[in-house]
Parts: sequence; structure tokens; C-alpha cells
Amino acid sequence: MGLGYLFGGGVGTEPHGLELYRAYPVVRSWYEQVSEWTGLTVGQILEEDLPTAQEERQSVGTVREAALAIGVHDVLASFHLRPAAIGGLSLGAMTASCLAGAVARRELFEMLAGSRDTPEPPADAPEQAIAIAFGAVGDDAPSHPGENTPGVHLAGDFGPTTDGTQRILMLAGHAEALHTLAAEVPPGTVVPLPGRTIAVHTPLRRPYRDFMAPRIDAMTFTDPEIPLLSCLEPKVLRTAADIRDLFQRNSTDPISLVDVYSGMKEHGVQLGLVMGPSIPEGILAFPFPVVHIEQPEHIEQALTTAYDLGIDLTGAPALS
Repeated sequence: MGLGYLFGGGVGTEPHGLELYRAYPVVRSWYEQVSEWTGLTVGQILEEDLPTAQEERQSVGTVREAALAIGVHDVLASFHLRPAAIGGLSLGAMTASCLAGAVARRELFEMLAGSRDTPEPPADAPEQAIAIAFGAVGDDAPSHPGENTPGVHLAGDFGPTTDGTQRILMLAGHAEALHTLAAEVPPGTVVPLPGRTIAVHTPLRRPYRDFMAPRIDAMTFTDPEIPLLSCLEPKVLRTAADIRDLFQRNSTDPISLVDVYSGMKEHGVQLGLVMGPSIPEGILAFPFPVVHIEQPEHIEQALTTAYDLGIDLTGAPALS
């Protein structure tokens, strides 16, 4: 099959896309379309400071990241580079569903923009946080540092490092519990991320899930047109019902990059293109070569790598 696209989920560096916007007319047209659907200006989507209110900030941030990921896809498609399999983490899973033909772009972005209306947590609610953690490997290793610690949840598994000595994980939960854990374990084992105040992919996001459920129920989903790998379990998403379930569970269930790239490997992927900055670069043990695309120069790198690997792209379907 050859080529797989992987979309990140908003844990890493804040995406911008300004260089791609300046370099490619197809990206400029795309951002104008996103602006029309979401009511945000192109400047708000591209580079302006995010809002301060938690849910509004999250909403604009997801629009920003998804717009960049799809803009990269559109540039690659203009060079006749298209995926034979696709998948993503968190927001990236929903973006991948869109590019697999399972949900319309407009519906995705109207949903993301509409999430700004999610009620803010009560003023007296415990603060939430996210941390990157480095776990042990091996069958007898704990699932994560601080396993069974009240208030701390395993939110994501990025898989083993390239040298096989550690596993990179995402923890989320109550800020006090995470910071206490970080102080108790060896330095650098648990690293809270500054400015991340929403415990994504944990039961603490249940109010958001419940608020968004009616909007997601009203969306139109169809069967994916190409293999779409789930990040919630080892599974290929094949039906519209599968996609709806992914959208509903995505905010509260833990995610796994391993499930995505292992499924891609089983589908014959020889090269993975990672869209945007949120999947760590250079430290994860992918089962195939990967090219991270954030800047215009990475487009040429992707094209060159696909050519060097002899990947046959002639049979890849054109995605809208």
C-alpha cells in the first residue's frame, strides 16, 4: 500500500502554518473556507493569541491544528501524493476521519467551532493538568509512573523510544496530584506541561462529552473510503457507526499511537507522513520511516522520500 498519514492531537508545540499559508495558494484558499465556516478570522486561525477562557481557547486551538493538518494534506494532494491508510490521535483521529471521507469538512469545523460554547468548569473545581511521562518497558512494568495514584490517569501511549529503553506516555488528571507525583518520582520522569489545563482523554472530560453528544449525534457520518486506524483500540474503523463512536468517546478515552502505527504496518504502510508538530519527532520507534511536515521544505522531503522508497502512488484514491 505504501503511504500512511498520521495526525497528531494537540499535545505538542502550538501549530501555526503561516509559512505554508504564504507558500501555497491552495492553503490560502483553504484557510478562507475555514474562516467562513467557523466565524474566526484567518489571523485568529493562523497566528493570533488564543482566547483566555478555557473552552474557547481549546475550541480555537483545535480549529487551528485541524486547519493546518488538512492544509498539509491539500498541498500533498496537489503533488499527487495521497495516503493508502490514515489515522490520528485525539483531534487527529477526527481530522483523519474527515480525510478518509467519513465526515464532511464543514461539519467537522462547525463542530470544533461550536465546542467554544461548552460551559466553563465551576470556579471551585479542582485544577486539571497534563504531563508527559517516561515509563518503563517490559511485561512486568507498571502501566505508567504513579500507577494507582488517585487523581492521575493514563491518557495516552506514544510507544517506545527509538533505543527501546523507555515508553513515552501522557498523563492527565488533577493538577495537584500530577505535580505531587512529579516531585516524588525521579527528576524528568513526569513533566507537567505548562498552560495545559484540561485533562483530556480521562473521565474528567465527561461534562464536555455530555455537552457535545447531541451535536455529534446530529452529524452525518459515512463509511470511510480508505483504511482508517483507531487510536482508541487496535481496530480498523469501517462503518459510519464506528466513526460516530470514535467522535463520542474521543474526549474521555485514552489514546494510543501504537494502535495507529501498528495497524498501518499491518496494512503495508512503508512511509508515514506526520502532519503538524504534536507527535514527538526523532525519539519514537515507528515501524516504518516517517517524515514530519510542518514547513514548506518538508513537502519536498516527503516527495523525495516517497520516490526513494519506490512507493507506488498511482492507485491511491483522490480524497475531497
